[in-house]
Amino acid sequence: MTTRTATTKTAAARATVYGYPRQGPNRELKKAIEGYWKGRVDADALRSTAAELRRAAWQDLAASGIDEVPTGDFSYYDHVLDTTVMVGAVPERHRAAVAADALDGYFAMARGTQDVAPLEMTKWFDTNYHYLVPELGPDTVFTADSSKQVAELREALALGLDGRPVLVGPVTYLLLSKPAPGVADDFDPLTLLDRLLPVYAEVLTDLRASGAAWVQLDEPALVQDRTPAELNAAARAYRDLGALADRPKLLVASYFDRLGEALPVLAKAPVDGLALDFTGSAAANLDELAAVGGLPGKRLVAGVVDGRNVWVNDLERSLATLGTLLGLAERVDVAASCSLLHVPLDASVERDIEPQIRRWLAFARQKTTEVATLAKGLTRGTGVVAAELAANRAALNSRATSPITRDPAVRSRAAAVTESDGRRSQPYGERTAAQRALLNLPLLPTTTIGSFPQTGELRSARADLRAGRIDTAGYEDRIRNEIREVVSFQEKAGIDVLVHGEPERNDMVQYFAEQLNGYLATQHGWVQSYGTRYVRPPVLAGDISRPEPMTVRWTTYAQSLSDRPVKGMLTGPVTMLAWSFVRDDQPLGDTARQVALALRDEVNDLETNGTSVIQVDEPALRETLPLRATDHAAYLAWATEAFRLTTSGVRPDTQIHTHMCYAEFGDIVQAIDDLDADVISLEAARSHMQVAHELAAHGYPREAGPGVYDIHSPRVPSVDEAAALLRTGLEAIPAERLWVNPDCGLKTRGWPETRASLEHLVAAARTVREELGRSAS
Repeated sequence: MTTRTATTKTAAARATVYGYPRQGPNRELKKAIEGYWKGRVDADALRSTAAELRRAAWQDLAASGIDEVPTGDFSYYDHVLDTTVMVGAVPERHRAAVAADALDGYFAMARGTQDVAPLEMTKWFDTNYHYLVPELGPDTVFTADSSKQVAELREALALGLDGRPVLVGPVTYLLLSKPAPGVADDFDPLTLLDRLLPVYAEVLTDLRASGAAWVQLDEPALVQDRTPAELNAAARAYRDLGALADRPKLLVASYFDRLGEALPVLAKAPVDGLALDFTGSAAANLDELAAVGGLPGKRLVAGVVDGRNVWVNDLERSLATLGTLLGLAERVDVAASCSLLHVPLDASVERDIEPQIRRWLAFARQKTTEVATLAKGLTRGTGVVAAELAANRAALNSRATSPITRDPAVRSRAAAVTESDGRRSQPYGERTAAQRALLNLPLLPTTTIGSFPQTGELRSARADLRAGRIDTAGYEDRIRNEIREVVSFQEKAGIDVLVHGEPERNDMVQYFAEQLNGYLATQHGWVQSYGTRYVRPPVLAGDISRPEPMTVRWTTYAQSLSDRPVKGMLTGPVTMLAWSFVRDDQPLGDTARQVALALRDEVNDLETNGTSVIQVDEPALRETLPLRATDHAAYLAWATEAFRLTTSGVRPDTQIHTHMCYAEFGDIVQAIDDLDADVISLEAARSHMQVAHELAAHGYPREAGPGVYDIHSPRVPSVDEAAALLRTGLEAIPAERLWVNPDCGLKTRGWPETRASLEHLVAAARTVREELGRSAS
């Protein structure tokens, strides 16, 4: 294979990335921040740790061959929250805290305090990363604060590196925002664009004065379906910013999908370059770029290495794409498709993964090497990187021919599935009568989402087991003790449907992945989900099957401790895919069916062993929704089928629950209905019961529990606060169909706040029950 090389007319290709994992090799940032919250680490020590992590990351990038390093992408909590600080859009309720101490005020916006609620949190496009939603209104006044962006640029420049500041673009920032509390729901934050642009202009001027040659403005919201008014706003924004007299060169970046109708808008804008994704469905950007005449006189940063999955790149295919792109821009540089925030740091440290399989994997460090290799091959020809290409071909062939990836029995079972396998034996109206007769629950029944605090003692027990300091019997004694405590507390608190607390589970996806054939677990593959919450997504490498029951033992033990129903807790097939690194060699729907069949066996075993309430969580159903509406129907068809396939093999009187959290549910209410679950619990506390009204507007006929306790904040809601949210929920959902529960699982919370919050939740339910009883009489 040959690839066009650079000529005197085409500059040498540079290697770059848009962002990098923030946490450090051993999650040093998490430990420092949580130490600061607990008073064990002071502010200076936290800042010193952060500065050292930035320095090490930039030097890693440079050592890997990255020519231009990103700056400003580092964050103590969230880059959108950093943008809110940069533009001075601090909510009124947080201004005193920010004025008193900027760092503590920042964390108050992220986490809340006992007296002040935090910003709402939701998913960053179709990823499992969560961002803090800006709150804006017609009275919002923006003011520039470029101190963070300038300081981090100067740090990189002082190391002798070519730093490129990365900012959330003004259009995406406004499109991700919501009306502030008390502002009319129909307020459109995009109307504030003309007020916001001068602030961005000031930040750009400050960065130019501090040595920035280029600044990247991220506009991923433009890969979604956008109205003519929104596209006009983008054109206006970059017309005005491009016209600034003393500015750095502007690189407008998009990722996660094709730009579509926004591509000609940005191609015509007076900016100096575009960064485009050319992986997956975004590969359509190549033909669309050619259709608009390319980017004459401009820089194109080509995202040809997948920044969201962990498989080695097909280098020869990427070089072919890059060779085609050379004719469409003044210069072509090479990048990952998006920030490497979404993948773990380093595959080479995964010593527990078989070496043959480890060579198939590329985490952030390996991806930067791939980017640098492609830039070198594009500039100097494939002969210069012949050894790298040969090793890459061998790795790709090893994976394609490995028996690990194919299980004929699994494929035969999946092929034999019929439509009736995904339908309950009776319609909801008949099932609910049977379930109520069996469970005998009160009006406004109370429950939790599943997990209880993962204490230091529990984490120590798992570490002791791994290290051989205790044996399996000793570990299981600790788990039994924890389950007894959790069940006893729930009974004393007055909760109606109990859970076992999940003390044996490290993570809601990893726990199951470690017990399913076809998955690989990592030891160090941490990825940020939100703030200091990191997860280790497993790697889905082959066909999926369940060798033996996974949850029956502990659920059955918990049920033996109480006469009240104990929910069986499973993670649904869509979330098992969304929160894993999925295989890219077959359609997602095929993989989802395999996972669903494995989980169906677990559901049926739970029922056989006496579990009458089974919750199959699907928090990722909305998150995984494609960014373009034309792709929604196909996704939702296989996603809802997979859920029903998991849950439809049970008796009518077995109550099936599901749970979703931290997403915009309005787009998928019909899909939620199509799941045919008997009860759904949803995040609602931070969004003030918005989802309850969305369900009501749809005419959702089943039972629902919009959350009344925000578990992502350390604050304890009062009885009155929880009761007020319940009353709001009752405006949309009839009392006979309304459940009372937290927003999400409690594993990240401490026991003192958990006890108080759940006691308040139960008291609020009793209060509102009494009110309903008085009004009925």
